[in-house]
Amino acid sequence: MHDLNPRARVPLLVLGVIALVAGTIGGLVRLGLALPAPAAGIAWHGVLMASVFFGTLIALERAVAIGRLWAYAAPAANGVGGVLLLAGAPQFAFVLLVLGATVFVSASASIWLRHRALHTGVLALGALALLMANLALLGGSPLEAVAPSWIAFFALTIGGERLELSRLAPVPRGARIAFAAVSLALLLAAACAAFAPQGALRVLGLLLLATALWLARYDIATRTVRAKGLTRYIALCLLAGYVWLALGGAVLAATGGFAAGREFWDAALHAVLAGFVFSMVFGHAPVILPAVLRIALPYHAALYAPLALLHATLALRVAGDLAANAPLRAAGGTGNAAAIALFILTAARLALSAAARRRTAAARQP
Repeated sequence: MHDLNPRARVPLLVLGVIALVAGTIGGLVRLGLALPAPAAGIAWHGVLMASVFFGTLIALERAVAIGRLWAYAAPAANGVGGVLLLAGAPQFAFVLLVLGATVFVSASASIWLRHRALHTGVLALGALALLMANLALLGGSPLEAVAPSWIAFFALTIGGERLELSRLAPVPRGARIAFAAVSLALLLAAACAAFAPQGALRVLGLLLLATALWLARYDIATRTVRAKGLTRYIALCLLAGYVWLALGGAVLAATGGFAAGREFWDAALHAVLAGFVFSMVFGHAPVILPAVLRIALPYHAALYAPLALLHATLALRVAGDLAANAPLRAAGGTGNAAAIALFILTAARLALSAAARRRTAAARQP
């Protein structure tokens, strides 16, 4: 057996979703809301969201791409690591997260060796960034020192995936070389953040801004946004995400991140990790879900509702940060959580409706 049956992949995704729910509720408690939440969900909000949920989700997608059973050890280790974290065993959880990231790096390197291209190389750098983050967690580094590696993980992973599609809209050689240089610099800046945080974060911010500008210039979404239906929806998700990536980078470059105060750090971090990353999730879900789980997620205009809510409430949160207004920040953060929940419910409804239509059509066939 070389690959995992799509139905057997579902428990891995469920482990990731458990981390998403616990991390989201924990994040709301950190904003001041009185909600029942496990202590680990509050203390390890960032770890559950970045290393566990996205570590599981993206590693699962990579395992499907490589089509080898051993690659599924990465999402499995990350997902179980999240359960251990919630159970109050962080050191055991971090060991599993390092193991999961190591297998993830191996899977990404295997893809690069099989197909040596710029986009597969950038994806491998993104996997290395996740491994750096999880090693820092295992070593006891504060979360402020871990977060730059998470940021690099997302920027490199999403950048690599979008670069792959640039084959449909050829990019000049000079621009590709520039993207490669920025990608390497992103990984180095994240690595240096533990030793010279303020300077490294300023550099990281400039590199994120450069990445956003590059993607806004060369991503095929700048052309497909003129289309209709699903194609237009995905393009709008991407372009909106690039705006948040640029804003987060600009705030980091201007302030140096957490060294300038909690508000600037929160604004930069969530512009990237909520605005940029979740906009990508909303946009790519109709493509990724069928590929990973063989579950159809048909396009419907209802998908715009959670997307609009995400960006409107994130603007509220960032405004609250920049104005040092805690109630405004909390209202925006609550809206972010509501947008994620609304997207999950909308996607589930569309998938279930599509499945019901297929069963009805099958039953009518002689």
